[in-house]
Amino acid sequence: MSAPAENGGVAGAARQVSERVSALARLELELAALEVKKKVAALGVGVAAGIGAALLGLLLAGFAFASVAAAFALFLPWWAALLAVTGILALLCAALALTAVVSLKKGAPPVPQDAIREAKLTAEAIRR
Repeated sequence: MSAPAENGGVAGAARQVSERVSALARLELELAALEVKKKVAALGVGVAAGIGAALLGLLLAGFAFASVAAAFALFLPWWAALLAVTGILALLCAALALTAVVSLKKGAPPVPQDAIREAKLTAEAIRR
């Protein structure tokens, strides 16, 4: 028998191409879902860090004039104790705010750009 008859001829080749294109499309959809999931997770971390920074910012004023400052005031002048506690809380707040900004930039926009680019390249390759 000839090679085309063994492989199903043109119809068999067309079926194989169709199956491979279908499998490739499924894989690209899976890639897109994974990419969106990753970006949504980064957005979640950014939102949580932003909320944490906001809460610490609110607590900053209260704790700056509260118990730790009072304890520092036992061996420092009162103004130096207040300034030390304020500085520590300001650094913590800045660190959380920076984490929030970095995470939000990493996750936005939650569009599967790699999967879209790969799908376009695949479509171009199939057209050729």
